[in-house]
Amino acid sequence: MTFAEMPKIELHLHHEAAAPPAFIRQMAAEKNIDISGIFDESGNYVYRDFDHFIQVYDAATQALKSPEDFRRLTYAALEETAKSGVIYCETFVSPDFCGGGDLAAWKEYLAAIREGAEAAQKDFGIHHRCIVTCLRHLGPEAAKPIALCAAETFGDYLTGFGMAGAEMMGRPGDFAYSFDLAREAGLALTCHAGEWGGPDMVADTLRDLKVSRIGHGINAIKDDTLVDKLAEDGVVLEVCPGSNVVLKAVSGWEAHPIAELRERGVKVTVSTDDPPFFHTTMTKEFENLHKTFGWDIADFRALNETALDAAFCDADTKKMLAKRLKDAANDN
Repeated sequence: MTFAEMPKIELHLHHEAAAPPAFIRQMAAEKNIDISGIFDESGNYVYRDFDHFIQVYDAATQALKSPEDFRRLTYAALEETAKSGVIYCETFVSPDFCGGGDLAAWKEYLAAIREGAEAAQKDFGIHHRCIVTCLRHLGPEAAKPIALCAAETFGDYLTGFGMAGAEMMGRPGDFAYSFDLAREAGLALTCHAGEWGGPDMVADTLRDLKVSRIGHGINAIKDDTLVDKLAEDGVVLEVCPGSNVVLKAVSGWEAHPIAELRERGVKVTVSTDDPPFFHTTMTKEFENLHKTFGWDIADFRALNETALDAAFCDADTKKMLAKRLKDAANDN
């Protein structure tokens, strides 16, 4: 079995950034919106650094104006994701981009997103769940209506709540109200931390927001005590190596701490984050990890099992996905 043929579980994927740039250009053209400045001569996204990346990302979302746009986006994004063998993925979706945080509008967007996901499941065999995310750089007050949107639409499809955006804006505890609201509604919790912030940001996120997963979390490696605690408590890190390399959160693949974290007993998973922005796919992530650390098919099967166990979906779905992973392994 090649890495391309392996079925894969992906937990850390931003919804709008999972679609091909060509799709965003098409949506912008339909609306006569000029976002040409965010692309290079080859039609790929272009940005200078992380802060500019956020600006380009926000500009791309301006081409998405309606629930129907998000239905089409969902189908296109999941089609692209499935091409790398992904059979289950969770994407971060922000009501800030889907109705501006208005609950009634959000319900319309979510229904459209689910319709797109169901069509993609039928056509490509990929299963999808939504994680609502507030945007950290908009501040704690702006996060509250987003958490309410999540709480009011929690169910078998929308299963998680988290926070993305500029990590160094504020402290995790500033957002405790929103995470408490989501937790009390029954949502599973994750949060970006330790991509740019130090190990203290990871520790504070775990303490103040009580999440079961951390998005990125790679800077935990700088604190041995924290690494031991992550391993002991079974905290899952949604690691996105290619993203970290491209954005220079690490100096290169060889410097990435994912292998050391795993060797020390931390539960790590592999995801693409914003694949077209970083010119990556899940297959490319696997290939680069194999090239850099010598990981083989058995290692990636173990990573899939860790990701499936940590997935924010119901037991029946996990059982079905586990069978697909097992059947693929038995066929090779």
